[in-house]
Amino acid sequence: MIETPSLVDQHCHGVLRTELGLGTFEARLARTEGSPAPGTTLFDTQTGFALRRWCPPLLGLEPHCPPARYLARRRDLGVLEAGRRLLRGRGITTYLVDTGLRGDLTGPGEMAAAGDAAAHEIVRLEPLAEQVADTSGTVDSFLTNLAEAVHGAAAHAVAFTSVAGVRHGPALAPEPPGPGEVRRAAGRWLAGRRAGGELSDPVLLRHLLWIAVACGRPLQLHAGPGGPGSAGTDPLPLTDFVRATAGLGTDLVLLYGHPYHRHAAHLAGLFPHVYADSGAALARTGTRAATVSSGAHGLPELHVAGAHLFRESLERVLGGWVAEGAWCPADAQRVAAMVAAENAMRVYGLG
Repeated sequence: MIETPSLVDQHCHGVLRTELGLGTFEARLARTEGSPAPGTTLFDTQTGFALRRWCPPLLGLEPHCPPARYLARRRDLGVLEAGRRLLRGRGITTYLVDTGLRGDLTGPGEMAAAGDAAAHEIVRLEPLAEQVADTSGTVDSFLTNLAEAVHGAAAHAVAFTSVAGVRHGPALAPEPPGPGEVRRAAGRWLAGRRAGGELSDPVLLRHLLWIAVACGRPLQLHAGPGGPGSAGTDPLPLTDFVRATAGLGTDLVLLYGHPYHRHAAHLAGLFPHVYADSGAALARTGTRAATVSSGAHGLPELHVAGAHLFRESLERVLGGWVAEGAWCPADAQRVAAMVAAENAMRVYGLG
């Protein structure tokens, strides 16, 4: 029996503070470009089946109860109480919360209180740069304030994260851009930008990533599938950037590797400062999670599904190897503890 008594969710987002109807709840279960196929709902995904198996008992219902009944019970309890019961239901002891998404989402303090756990902030680089741009009047002030903002964030955040690789692959060219190149790019972007506009210039994104690398905090890079409208990124093209950051004291964590999880694992095997995470794949692959190894966002149910499927899959894989005689029980237990919590505790300096 492989035991994982505590889990560190090393990249997640807050949960929604508002009540959801059937349609809005369902839309949170999967990333789709349009409605589900005729005759189906998003509860017919592996995420939906996992949710209906593991979440109803935490709210006092039988497993696999109909979605309408589950959501009625959720509304009866209220969003705060339902979230508290769900977040405390699967043994997650630490949440690392990416606060860079828009929306009415709970922050690290609220996640800690609801989940009776520790919680720490991950700062997303692109929104940070956009906030600096909104308050900087000139190119010089923008670049100065940007460096100060990133270094200031490193004082309280446990890590940085960026979607540059998924949205703008050229941003991860291996070398930092030169000062003149950065100034020209900043001038172009600021001149053509409306207040609140997203950072999209690849030169500035590269500059931003290298400022973060210089801070020494772990840097999480989104790889794998992007959201609707994004083709996503195979992490292998990041090899030159990964190699360029070796020996600088900054660990890189490749997020959301599925379906490129083997490529992410390959990079992690080659470079000691690289780690691979396939969190978002857990809930989306459901009972097939063991074939790919929480990224949870918006719904506390996704934390429940991800944590349970992680434990079940890890036990199935490692327990199978022990049963076959390929691994001894002590080694399987040691690896399980590292993957569940100890690696993250070490990488993010959680003590």
